[in-house]
Amino acid sequence: METDNKITIGEIVAQDFRTAAVFSKYGIDFCCKGHRTLEEACKKKDIDEELLTTKLDEVMKYKDNQAIDYKSWPLDLLTDYIEKKHHRYIEEKTPALILFLNKLCKVHGERHPELFEINTLFTHSAEDLASHLRKEELILFPFIRKMVDAKIKQHYLEMPKFGSVENPVSMMKEEHDAEGERFGEIAVLTNNYNPPADACNTYKVTFAMLQEFENDLHTHIHIENNILFPKAIQLEKSFVTID
Repeated sequence: METDNKITIGEIVAQDFRTAAVFSKYGIDFCCKGHRTLEEACKKKDIDEELLTTKLDEVMKYKDNQAIDYKSWPLDLLTDYIEKKHHRYIEEKTPALILFLNKLCKVHGERHPELFEINTLFTHSAEDLASHLRKEELILFPFIRKMVDAKIKQHYLEMPKFGSVENPVSMMKEEHDAEGERFGEIAVLTNNYNPPADACNTYKVTFAMLQEFENDLHTHIHIENNILFPKAIQLEKSFVTID
C-alpha cells in the first residue's frame, strides 16, 4: 500500500473492504472513527505502523472479484441497499435479542450481574437506532435520491427545509458515534462476546448474535460515514440551488 499521510482509515476501507478485518483484528475503529489517518490510529493504539501496513498489503495484493465495491455504486442504489440490508437487519434481529437478554437476566443475572447492564445498553441502543433509521428513511435518504434524480434530469435543486445535507449528515454521524461507544461498552462487558464457562446454549447464542449485530452495524456505519455521506455532500455542492 502506498504511504499517504493524508489518507484516512475510512478511505482505505472504502477502497477495499477486506482491510476492515485487519483493522478489527488490531482493535482500530474504521467506521465511527474512520476519519483518522493510519499514523494517528497506530499512535493511539501503540501499534507498529509498518507492521500494520504490511498486514494491509497482504490483504490487498490479491484481486478479489467477489468483493463489493460500494464506492462505485450510485447514491440512490446505495441508500436502497442500506435500507433493505442493514436497516432491515436491525429491525429483524432486535426483538429476538431483547427477548434473549431478558431471559438471561432472569436465569443467570444473580451469578452474572453484568447481564443487566448489557441488557440496558442494548435496549437503549434499540430505541435510539429505531429513531435513527426513521430519520434516515424519511428525511436524509429521500433528499439524496432527489439530488440524484435532479442531477440526471439536469434540474435545479430546491433547498430543503434542513438547509443543507451536511446538517442531517452531522446529526447521523453523532448518533453513529454514540452507538460505537455503546457497543464498545457491551464488548467489554461480554469479554469480547466470549460467554462464561457456565453459559447455557441460549447464553452462547445471545453473545454470538450480539457480536454479529455489532459487526453488521460497523459495516452499516462505514458505508454511510465513509462513502454515502461524503459523496452526498459533494453531489449537493455541484448544484446551483434555489430556495
